[in-house]
Amino acid sequence: MSKEKDVYLNEEIRAEQIRCVGDDGTAYGVISRDEALGIARRLGLDLVLIAPDAKPPVCKIMDYGKFRYQQEKKQKEAKKKQKVIEIKEIKLSVKIAQNDINYKIKHAQEFLEEGKHVKFRVFLKGREMATPEVGVAMLEKIWELVKGFAERDKAPILEGRYVNMLVTPKKG
Repeated sequence: MSKEKDVYLNEEIRAEQIRCVGDDGTAYGVISRDEALGIARRLGLDLVLIAPDAKPPVCKIMDYGKFRYQQEKKQKEAKKKQKVIEIKEIKLSVKIAQNDINYKIKHAQEFLEEGKHVKFRVFLKGREMATPEVGVAMLEKIWELVKGFAERDKAPILEGRYVNMLVTPKKG
């Protein structure tokens, strides 16, 4: 094995006959491994196995160090462009007062304006577990208050001792 998993270079290639392709697209056809290694050395490049399951296996003559550098560069660019979604959690209880609900809704609105997702959680204590529909009803009440500036991503659902609902910022 070489620097990366499942990448065989030069002498690590065990097949006697290989289909060889040049870095510039030149097709050398089916040739022996030793002949391909000779061509690669003469050009100052590496022989890289790119399709080991093909019959015969396919190898490419290329500058492997440059190829690996370009792959890492592409991965870094893709990582820069990906967007990380942050989920803020707001916990509630079944017996919460209306002014407390309004305060939590205000915070949720701020989070949604920042582009964050908000997860509302109603914790069910003791006998409240016998009637989880009160938690669902609480989240439906919350939904009526936030639907002007949010979209419901996940409807209220019971998960263990919590009833959860996920809302996302409105598009546009």
